[in-house]
Amino acid sequence: MWRKFLYTQVKFNTHKKSNILSGSLNTFPKVSLKLISGSDLEPLWDELVRTHHYLGYKNLLGKRLKYMAFIHQHPVAALSWSAPAKRINARDRFIGWTDDLRQNLLFRIAANSRFVIFPWVQIPYIGSHVLGMNLRRLKKDWFEKFQDDLLLVETFVDPSLFQGTVYKASNWKKLGSTKGYTKRGQGYVYHGHIKDIYIYILDPHYRKILGVPSTPPPENPLPENVEKISMSLQQSVWIPEPLNTIDLEESDFDLIARELTNFHHIFTDCFVRSEQECIGLTYLSGLMSSIQTKTAEGIALEMNTSKSVRSTQRFLKTYKWDHDTMLNKYQDLITQSLATEEGMITVDASEFAKKGKNSVGVARQYCGNTGKKDNCQSGVFVGYASEKGHGLIDCQLYMPELWLEEDHKELCKENLVPEDLIFQTKNKIASNLISNLHHKFPARWIGCDASFGSDIGFLNDLPSSLYYFADIKSNTKIFLEKPEVGIPPYTGRGKRPTKPKVLSDHQLISVSELEKSDKVEWKVVNLGEGTKGPLLAHVACLRVYPSRNGLPQDEPVWLIIRKRTDNQTRHAFSNAPATITFAELCQASCLRWSIERCFQEGKMHLGMDHYEHRSWPAWHRHMIYVMLAQHFLFRVRQTLKKKH
Repeated sequence: MWRKFLYTQVKFNTHKKSNILSGSLNTFPKVSLKLISGSDLEPLWDELVRTHHYLGYKNLLGKRLKYMAFIHQHPVAALSWSAPAKRINARDRFIGWTDDLRQNLLFRIAANSRFVIFPWVQIPYIGSHVLGMNLRRLKKDWFEKFQDDLLLVETFVDPSLFQGTVYKASNWKKLGSTKGYTKRGQGYVYHGHIKDIYIYILDPHYRKILGVPSTPPPENPLPENVEKISMSLQQSVWIPEPLNTIDLEESDFDLIARELTNFHHIFTDCFVRSEQECIGLTYLSGLMSSIQTKTAEGIALEMNTSKSVRSTQRFLKTYKWDHDTMLNKYQDLITQSLATEEGMITVDASEFAKKGKNSVGVARQYCGNTGKKDNCQSGVFVGYASEKGHGLIDCQLYMPELWLEEDHKELCKENLVPEDLIFQTKNKIASNLISNLHHKFPARWIGCDASFGSDIGFLNDLPSSLYYFADIKSNTKIFLEKPEVGIPPYTGRGKRPTKPKVLSDHQLISVSELEKSDKVEWKVVNLGEGTKGPLLAHVACLRVYPSRNGLPQDEPVWLIIRKRTDNQTRHAFSNAPATITFAELCQASCLRWSIERCFQEGKMHLGMDHYEHRSWPAWHRHMIYVMLAQHFLFRVRQTLKKKH
């Protein structure tokens, strides 16, 4: 009966002057605090909080405790504690734990989800008094109820309504502010209500108990505008197009968006301002998205607003951020993720068809995309491959000789071509790139296609510490055995011979003729797993002497012939030692094709050839972002593989 009477009095008579509790705290009887979860008073708690708390009340899910403070039988305050937020950047940085620790130990934190002093209470300091009483008994009550030992508690305060005075007076620590987003379904929705984050330490040894460093790691927080982009990606359930074939869980969408933001934030010191990092993150996510036209304009309009089109274009062409530092950091990531002593540095050229004449380096030249001479740009790319994976590691735009002539001087200046750039063939560019890179990447091999492998000058310039696996043309001439070479005897007629020739009758044949003869011993080899099953091929390896201007090369090399089930045949030379095994040569054969898979994925899914940039810096910056996109996809596939 008394509960019904009290409920009626509180509900209907709280605004009467005679019911107002005012005055100094020490003039009132002692405040009592009751745990009312599961008791007859819980409906009263629900109704009072629903009526008087600015957020109202709805049933709390999961673990929860409800308390009510009384003076005599008059309720003066209500509090509740429940599960904490799954992720708060400021809190997680303060604690210093990893994502795995956070997921496993989050139950050691509780959240003060509701706290209200009822409007008929006008007693100074009663808020901090009640909160202190609750904190002193919370650990014990929580353990008895849930068998979990709390270490910290957290809460959120709306600064537009409150100053957090009660929490500050109770020695809570303010960690920062939220960004105005809330979880909804598979993503986040921006509501704009920024809240201050407070935390209270229940056990001073919490870091030791959690197994984290005794002091938090130095903070490198995401800039607010970058974090806003990250939340926007989660809100739109953004997901990279190449991952659409993977059976993802709902939680994976948020994971991928967060991982992308953290991955791009690795390069934060490459940018002068956080706005540049924001544009870069948007551009990177746009390259991986399902946008049909992945140009700077297309990405800016789809992922942001029309106002950002010019900024995105300038970001790629003229904004002063450190592309070289980004490339070096990226190469370090590749080394950490993929490098092995048995790896291969690969090199190849790739063309990009263009209609106009003003894009830097465009000219009528052979275009691999169309298989004929066409109007295009061409880039020389270097990649790295191992049994762990593969990726591109550097590139340079090929500049046809006519672009460095006087007629193109003004166009070069407009497109910001380096003034000291000199003409180099693609093979020379490749040789220089490899020379600069090979010391950074542990490797055993260098792989290349026939345009490089048929150039003896290129092969001779390669680092002597690496073996080459170089494709050759089908009409390449070879000797199966080393013939006798010398100057033919003078017959007494005509000019005396001075040039050496082959003196014996050893046959000089092409590799395509050899593969049709009975001198080749074939073995069926599984080169890996494809989308339709094992990739089988007939492979033959034998020692031969390449013909150099009609004469045998001094030292023999391996000739590797691979005939696939689709009747495509490839030929390659390798200067690997005679003691190398057949299996090792087959493995090198598989690594060689990785760079072509990079081109295929880049052009099919990542907008590698969508760009409309005309300038030298924009072309190279676009390509580094394509490389970043490919490596991020590798990283996230590894993460999802471990998770599932």
